[in-house]
Amino acid sequence: MELSSRQPDDAFAGQARGELSPRAARALWWGSAGLVLGVLGTSVLVAGAEHGWRLPVALVLVLAQVGVLRWQARAPIAVLAFNALTGLAVWALLPAVSLTGALLAAQVTLCVLSATRPRRVSVRALAAMCLPAPLAFGAGGAAGLAVCLLTVVLAWTAGQWRRAQRERMRAEARRAVVEERARIAREVHDVVAHTLSVMVIQAGAADDVFSERPEQAREALRAIETGARSALGELRLLLRAFRPDAEAGEPDEQPRPSLARLDELADTVRATGITVHLHREGATDALPAAVDLAAYRIVQEAFTNTLRHAAGADEVSVRVTAEGECVRVTVVDNGRTRQGSSAMAGAGRGLVGMKERARLVGGSLHAGPLPGGGFEVAAHLPVEDAS
Repeated sequence: MELSSRQPDDAFAGQARGELSPRAARALWWGSAGLVLGVLGTSVLVAGAEHGWRLPVALVLVLAQVGVLRWQARAPIAVLAFNALTGLAVWALLPAVSLTGALLAAQVTLCVLSATRPRRVSVRALAAMCLPAPLAFGAGGAAGLAVCLLTVVLAWTAGQWRRAQRERMRAEARRAVVEERARIAREVHDVVAHTLSVMVIQAGAADDVFSERPEQAREALRAIETGARSALGELRLLLRAFRPDAEAGEPDEQPRPSLARLDELADTVRATGITVHLHREGATDALPAAVDLAAYRIVQEAFTNTLRHAAGADEVSVRVTAEGECVRVTVVDNGRTRQGSSAMAGAGRGLVGMKERARLVGGSLHAGPLPGGGFEVAAHLPVEDAS
């Protein structure tokens, strides 16, 4: 088994660059467009009712702002500049529309920029948005100036709050990944240590049974035994830091977690009153130890998520399919995600740990609510990559 050398931060590189998923970007655009059309569009219609040609020109500018908002997550600086200029144009055409209202699209983009770009960039954008303040003072006096500055500062502050919230979520996810890797390292130690111990015993026994070319066989087997013992010692030294609570030479009395023990795991869930259905297809007794362990832990964590976060769940179905080159694990429950539950929404440690386990053996994992209700965890674990 080859563990990836990438740092935990790499898994969150896209978020660190302020990138949004396509779904989140579309939701942001629709929300921003609705706000600008509802507030600024209505103000323009009311204020320009008796201004002839100015009304259609102002409406075209508003629609242009709405269209450009589609790219505010990808290029917020350019969108901010465009919306600020067109907002000033709308205000120049229809002075009855307040300067603050005319710059609404720019304020929305400033909020997005503040949330997704470094603070030094957003501070410059904040300063630029304050430049039209004298115009607000000339049009509305001290009250107009105060409203203009207040809305700009509030938009920037809202973005900073969202940025801080996302940073906390990323930090929590990073901690979860690090903790899961430490847990995986402990289990890898157990698995590999057991395998190497068997190699040592077999090599020592072979020394007594080989009769053809006994000296050469003994020399080769002694080399195997010496190398295996050395590898075992080095592995224990390497991973001892991940087991601060374990004593040196502590015997392992617990059976190794395995798909062969799924019935025992299911019985612990059935004891809570939940019906568990187990379906197995294909042979899983010859799987690589890393894949076997990862599949077991994914099922175990999926059970835990069901017990903790699936309100009203009374049935869970587990399907394990060994297809030769890969193992597919699917866990589906019929519960409802509790309001405010982060684990089932993808931000909790349970899903982070499952995804990390799948990734470290070269696989993938997807989890989410089903359209008809319930929650599904589906993992694809290649066999060859972990061999």
